[in-house]
Formats: sequence, structure tokens, C-alpha cells
Amino acid sequence: PSALLVLGIQQIHVGQEMIGKISAAGQLMQCSASLDVLFLLDGSYSIGKGSFERSKHFAGKLCDALDIHPDRVRVGMIQFSSTPHLEFPLDSYPTKQEVKERIKRTVFRGGSTEMGRALKYILHKGFPGGRNSSVREILIIISDGKSQGSTAMPAMQVKERHITVFAVGIKFPRWEELHALASEPPERHLLFAGDADDAANGLFSALSDPVCTATAPGCKVESHPCERRTLETVKELAGNYVCWKGSKQPNAVQASLCPFIRWKRVLIKHPSRCFRTVCPDPCDSQPCQNGGTCVPEGLDRYHCLCLLGYGGDVHCAAKLSLECSVDLLFLMDSSAGVTLEGFLRFKAFLKRFLQAVVGQDSPMSVGVAQYDDDVKIPVELGQQRDTLSLMKGIDALNFTGGPTLTGRALQWIAQHGFRSSPVFADVQDDLPRVLVLLTDSKSQDSVAEAAKYARDQNLFLIGIGSSLMRAELAMVTGNPQQTIVYSDPQDLFNRMSELQRKICSVGNPEGCQAQSLDLAFAVDASSGVGLENFLRLRRFVRSSCLHFVINRDVTQVALVTYGSKAHTVFALDTHTSNSAVLQAIDQVSFLGDSASAGSALLHVYSDVMTVQKGARPGVNKVVVLLTNGGGVQDAAAPAQQLRHNGILVFVVVIGDAERDTLLRVAGSPSYLLHVSSYEDLQYYQGLIIERICEEARSPVNLCKPNPCMNQGVCILGPGSYRCECHGWEGPHCETRVLRGDSPRSPALPPRSHGQWSPRGLQHFSRALQHSKRQ
Repeated sequence: PSALLVLGIQQIHVGQEMIGKISAAGQLMQCSASLDVLFLLDGSYSIGKGSFERSKHFAGKLCDALDIHPDRVRVGMIQFSSTPHLEFPLDSYPTKQEVKERIKRTVFRGGSTEMGRALKYILHKGFPGGRNSSVREILIIISDGKSQGSTAMPAMQVKERHITVFAVGIKFPRWEELHALASEPPERHLLFAGDADDAANGLFSALSDPVCTATAPGCKVESHPCERRTLETVKELAGNYVCWKGSKQPNAVQASLCPFIRWKRVLIKHPSRCFRTVCPDPCDSQPCQNGGTCVPEGLDRYHCLCLLGYGGDVHCAAKLSLECSVDLLFLMDSSAGVTLEGFLRFKAFLKRFLQAVVGQDSPMSVGVAQYDDDVKIPVELGQQRDTLSLMKGIDALNFTGGPTLTGRALQWIAQHGFRSSPVFADVQDDLPRVLVLLTDSKSQDSVAEAAKYARDQNLFLIGIGSSLMRAELAMVTGNPQQTIVYSDPQDLFNRMSELQRKICSVGNPEGCQAQSLDLAFAVDASSGVGLENFLRLRRFVRSSCLHFVINRDVTQVALVTYGSKAHTVFALDTHTSNSAVLQAIDQVSFLGDSASAGSALLHVYSDVMTVQKGARPGVNKVVVLLTNGGGVQDAAAPAQQLRHNGILVFVVVIGDAERDTLLRVAGSPSYLLHVSSYEDLQYYQGLIIERICEEARSPVNLCKPNPCMNQGVCILGPGSYRCECHGWEGPHCETRVLRGDSPRSPALPPRSHGQWSPRGLQHFSRALQHSKRQ
């Protein structure tokens, strides 16, 4: 509920938000007025060299808040110990940089703490190098307040001369003495050097009215409760012990109790109030959504620290979204084996995940069940109509701690868990049913038969647990692809996007049943489409990517947007995870000029589906062209060129368009899809994914596209290929043949005729990197 601005000897007790405002305002302070500012630095042995260096640093930071100029603020410095020593007068250095550099060069002198003598020096000599009496004089004393003699009289005389005195504590200051040194009211003129930004704020706050120029609009001086502490040495009675006092009688000893005294250092607290300038910041409007933390950057900028699962935009919009219609039930292990800590971790994960993916327009219904040797459904499927009531239902879940009977729980859920009311009186809910099991405890009963029974009831099972649960979760789901295993508690929260993909992969096996695929989307971003419809196309590409496992071994995805020219948003080898691809799609910009689908397909042919840009030999390749039919007149030839190189072109056209031209681009009616409107595009996603996956499972021509670089000729062999090179060598013609001084040894076999198998991808990758360097 409260925080401390300084973890040192002065503490301001305010909220964390106020701390940020005080600190930000302190860094932005700039006093522009006619001022003579004289630093009086304690250089005695009681301070020590370390604290003296901190005093110098503080003085330099304080100069940042002063507009140092011969006509405005002038700065001088005196160091005192046994005697005062003028380091530099007020008229020595005309710029802030020169003053700060001179302060850095000041050498620690050492000696006793004769502050009274230093004040008398100022009374006698005045401000060295100062101007006339019309210029306000500011004395900033930086000391631990432990003077050898009395300072009361000279301090009073200094203030009677209308010199404003700021007393700044360093190390463990004696605040009573500093309090007597400071001008009235002392609360406004006592500072602590432990936090330079806060002290600069305090200095400016005291001088702002009427000395310094006005603060930024909306800034005002406020008082805050604060506490100053002094480290004092006190003696205390620790107890009594038996001691010998002697005796008047011979051969006799007299025992007695003697007090035992010890010295102890204690912090003595001085409650007070501190005055600081507080400025409004952009975080006052609370721009960060979904629990994001707003971090101000000065007075006009900020950034949001987003919770995991958010960050879809700068204001922490949900990064994840479940754009699939399913009945989703979570089954949480609440047995003794998972422990209370594990149960609470699952609850936190569940809340975070559902907050990120369930919105007002979410097409799914969600329920939550828990089990040990019994099963309860505190949050019934579809009963919670909004996120807030869903969160309340999850908050109400309590740990039960019985035996772990996972098999029994799966059997019960398969029979009773998905009973939901019909949408209409005569229409039953026939959405896919997804059950997500969260467990971290091995079952005490058999799970194999119960899990098979659940799968036979058309339940799509997903298992989540620690690495120790891998085998049992695979047995439950019947497919290792439907298990999520985390390595440590924090890693569980990193698996949210993976869970999202698996939930929406029901009916559409991820990665086309793990078939490798190089997939490129070419998206019309021209003015004919318009910004609103372009955003719909972007969402379609995003949700389509959820149906694939994106990595180097399974599916690689590239994205091209086009108007009159084509732009590669990201190449096939740019992103190696679904989350990275989704994040990149969210950043895609609308172009808005005329459309040329031909230039887009030509760009895909020459700059995307190439081995140099990550295309893999022996892997099927598909280009999905999303267009409104505009600018396709020039697309037939590059589309044919793509097909000639073994790359399927799938054309999705939205709205009315000329069928004959589009058919020449697609090459076949099987690869041409007409959609009446952008709103209806989502309903064709399953069909498009199915067609893409059919291509992924078709036989592969290892020479299409040509894996040989530099005009090499690919020659097929049984299950392999080789590159025939001219003027180049290497498995893929990646190295120029050296002539003249460095002939290739005739004893070596000609590398250009070596056979190459798709299994040798590792060597291919090395050759490709070598080629890029060449």
C-alpha cells in the first residue's frame, strides 16, 4: 500500500505512483533566475573520502536543475574542515559543463569539522565572486552535521543577512544541527543527498515561488509525510554479573553483582513533512489495459509493461484470441499430489489465459471443473456470460487435497461434463468439445481406458503438466502433439500461445498432421481493398496461422503485402514460432495505392520461394493470394512460372471479379475460391486449410523449385538429386571455381556431381550460409 522513495536516511512515505511523479519532476527541474549559489562542502574526516565523493556527485546533479549562465545562475564552492578553503568563486565558470567538471576535480582535504568557522568566513568575506545585493544568495551546506563547536550563532547571523540556507544531510546526519542551520521553514530547506533527483525536486520546490521561473502546466508543490533518521551511539545496561570485591579478612573473598554496560548504535527517527513538486504525467489517464503497468517517460511520453498474453498493441490489447467456436472445459487437479502451491499456480494460469483470450464476442463457451477422488464443476459450461463473472467463479475454487484419481475424473467428465442447454428448443449444441487437463500428480488409478472412452465420445483432449507427467499426458491425449509440458513454474505461463493453438486445432490437425510445408500469403493492401477490409484480411491470415506448427522442421510462413509494388513483411526463415509470426502479422501496415497481383507473385517467385530466403528442398510449397480481383490481369504469367517450379498458387477472391482471368492465375478450378464478402471469409477458412494440407501431403519433386544456385541444373536421381554446375562448385553450386594461382586439385572428385539427399539439410544450411557470405 505504501512505498519508500529513499531506502536510506530520509524516507518519503507515499504511493508508488507518486514516487514516479516526484522522480520524473526532479529530473526535469530547471531553475532560471538571477541567483548566486554557493556550495559549502564538508571535507572533514567524519565525512570520509567516500561520502565526500557522494557529496560532489550530488552537487553536480543539483547543477542539472540550475540554468547556469553569467546573467542567470552562478555557482561557487567552498570546502571546509579545520579551515575553510575556496575551491572556486562564483564568477569562475560561465557554463554548467565547466562547473560540473570543476566539482569533479575537487580533492578531499580532511581535518576536523569546523562548520562555525566556515560560516564566519562567509559572514566576513561574503559570497566570493558574487554580484550586488539585488541578486538572491543561496547557500547549500552538504554535511553530516557533526560540528566540533557551536554553529547556532553564525547560522542565525547568516540567515539575518537574507541568505537562503539549504542544509543537506550526507552519510548518517545529525538532523538536529542541520535543522538549526536551515532557513525557515526548515521542512522546506532540509534535504538528503542519498537521492539526487528527490533533492533537486526539494530544492526547486522551495525556490519555485517566487524565485525560479514557473513550472510546467499542471505542476504543483505538495507536502508528503517523511521520516529522517540519525544513527546514534547509546549505552545500555545489558545485565549484571558476579564480580569479586575482595575481603578485609585473610583467606576470604567477597562476591558481589556488578552492572554490565554495552554500547549500541541505533537509528533515531524524526517524523516530518517534505515538500515536493508533482507534475501530471501521461499515465494519469490510465492508458494501459488488461492489468498493464504504465511507465512514464518524462511529462509527455510513456510505455506499457504488459502481462503475459497481452501486448497486441502499445496499450496491452490481448495478443491472443480464440477465434474458433468450441465448448471448452478445463479440468484442474486439486489432489494432495499437486499440492496447494501447484493448485494456486494452475488457477493463476487459467485466469491469465482466459483474460487474454475470452472477449465479449468470443464464440466459445467455457467451464471449469476440479477433481481429486471426486469431481466438481463450480463453473458450468456456458453459464458465465462475461469475463468478470468467469474470473469470480475461478477465484472461488478451493483446494481439496484428496487422492489423485485422474481416470475416474476423465470418465465422469466424458459422461456428465458437457451437458449444455440447446441453442434453440429443437437444436442441440454441436460445437467441438475440448477438454484441457491440468495436472502435476501421477494418477492413482488407471487412465488409459478412461481416456480412450473420453476420446470415443468425441472429446478433444489436451494435457498440461510438468516434464514428469509427459508419458501419462501422452497416454491421456493419445497424441504427444496434444500435450504441453513445462520445465519450471514460470515456463507454464510461457505456454499460453501454444495452448491457444492446440484448442483451435480441433478438427484441423496442427501442421497438416506434421507434414512439412513452406507457405506464403500474398495479401492485397491496395486502395481498392480499403483499410477496414485489409484489417479483416490481416485477421484471417493471423487465425489461419494458428492451424500450423511454425518452426524450421514443420511449417515455415512468409507474408507479402502488395499494392503497385510488393513488400516482404517477413520471409520464410524469419520467424521460428507461432507467437513471433502472430506478433509480426499484427504490425503489418496498409499500403493504399493501386494493385498489381502480378508483381506480387513475381516477387514471391524471385524473392520469397528461394533457397537463399529459407525455402527448403524437398518440401511442398503453397502461395495463397488474397485479392478483391483488382490488378490480376498481369498475374497469369508469374503464376504459371510458380507452378512450373512446383509451387501451388491458391487464389482466394472476395467480391465480384472476372472468373476467366482468375482461373488462368489459379490454373485449376480446384485452386480458385470465390467468397461473397470479407465478413464471410472466416467461414471458408477450414476449406482453405484443407486444400493447403492436401498439397502438403502430395509427392515432392526435389528439383522444384531448383535448389541449385548460380544457374546450376538440378538432375533427379532415385530419392535424391544432384546439381550440375558451370563455373561454380559445391553441392549447390555455391562456390566460384578458382582459376590461375589457385587451381583445384585434379585428385579431388568433382564436387559439382555429388548426389544430394533431402536428409542432408544440415549440410545444405551450411552451404547456403557460405553462399550468402560469398
